Amino acid sequence: MTRGILIAGNDSTLCRAVEAEAVNRVDQYASALIPNRFSEVQKNSGPDNDKCIVLDWNPSSPISARALVLAAENRLEHIDDAILVCSPPTIRSSPSALPFSAVDVMINDHLKGWFFLVKEITAVFKNRGRGTLALVYPDINSGTVRDEAADVLGPSALASFRALTQGLLAAAYSEPYITAGFSTSDAGNDAAFASFIFKNIDDLTQRSKGKLFKFGRFNFFK
Repeated sequence: MTRGILIAGNDSTLCRAVEAEAVNRVDQYASALIPNRFSEVQKNSGPDNDKCIVLDWNPSSPISARALVLAAENRLEHIDDAILVCSPPTIRSSPSALPFSAVDVMINDHLKGWFFLVKEITAVFKNRGRGTLALVYPDINSGTVRDEAADVLGPSALASFRALTQGLLAAAYSEPYITAGFSTSDAGNDAAFASFIFKNIDDLTQRSKGKLFKFGRFNFFK
């Protein structure tokens, strides 16, 4: 049986590294990316390979979340692994200069969407009685330099996703599917982190439910 992998996340180097690792493991996978609407230069969200099935996703819409999961099931026949990658863009601004539109984008694209998508994916896994939900995020402080405005987007989006992950991990033991978290403290090592994620997903068992796997210079062998 072909393994069905759905990857959803921010259009980022981390998410692309996870996709690149998927290419080495399956003939096809599905991908839905959140574009960086804060960037003046919009990157092409299309696939970098012919194994990717690109799916549309409007993160702010619960209907879109349901449509995304249904489309992934139809194209892949089933979803075995859903890998959600939260690696939000940076927007540096003082509170007084932050546009209202930026607040809307942050909430709609980088907060609400994860809750809607998790609701739909877990419903499918619960109905099937199996599946793996992997929640991936960098655990890195972007920091600031003197006279530089703080990043008001990344930490807020990551804090929300981290809290969602912790809640799902705590509730994982009573579910028929497996939920696992993956964080990294090693900036700029996305390819190795992506390999680490898939290696651990391949080895997951029912005893792995609710575990947070940490990748970093001193702990990635654990």
